[in-house]
Amino acid sequence: MQYKLPIDLDSQNLPKHVAVIMDGNGRWATKKGLPRLAGHRQGAKVLKELLRCCKDWGIEALTVYAFSTENWRRPIQEVDFLMLLFERLLQRELAQIQKEGVRISFIGDLSVLPQSLQREIERAIAHTINNTAIHFTVAVNYGSRKEIAQVCRQIALQIQQQKIEIEEISEDLIEKYLYTTGTSHPDLLIRTSGEMRLSNFLLWQMAYTEMYFTDILWPDFDRTAFHHALLAYQNRDRRFGQIAS
Repeated sequence: MQYKLPIDLDSQNLPKHVAVIMDGNGRWATKKGLPRLAGHRQGAKVLKELLRCCKDWGIEALTVYAFSTENWRRPIQEVDFLMLLFERLLQRELAQIQKEGVRISFIGDLSVLPQSLQREIERAIAHTINNTAIHFTVAVNYGSRKEIAQVCRQIALQIQQQKIEIEEISEDLIEKYLYTTGTSHPDLLIRTSGEMRLSNFLLWQMAYTEMYFTDILWPDFDRTAFHHALLAYQNRDRRFGQIAS
């Protein structure tokens, strides 16, 4: 099913890149008397619909925070379930992702993920690399501070090897070493479940991102809720440090 852009949204003033912190799966399940894992299953369905909605409404990129470096502290049963869920979703949905022209990328330290999941990730990236309908980025085992520290180490090594001079360090140089190099910065961040913090997500990239917080739990974040977030975005005055004309 294709969704037409609601008439009260301006197609010329949509965010090109939306980032989402998908929060509240566990609380949603607990409120319904279900295991926390049921919340993650429902959250995956919601994400699939949001991706399709973004594509149909002309949003060029969607980045989601699927698993942070801190999430390893969760109960082992939940972590194992999430890793298996990621793997099965890639196996089950890759053909549809390819059919819909979605390019999928992953950011974070993928080296510590289960080998079987790493293989599915590599396969998904390779199969969709030339797709252009929407760029879908999944942050897995991602932490922004760790990303920035890694950039510092890489640049320091380049200086140590006398490949660059200290004077050459710039914002553009730092961008080249980020996981997100070559991708536009998010215009809009959405965080669900009432939490109002970034939780170590894209700290460098979101310097000028508009932020939208909602009390809705992620498994309940439907097309109407996304519509409201976009309306709020279109009412913002994005000056990027300049004086309004």
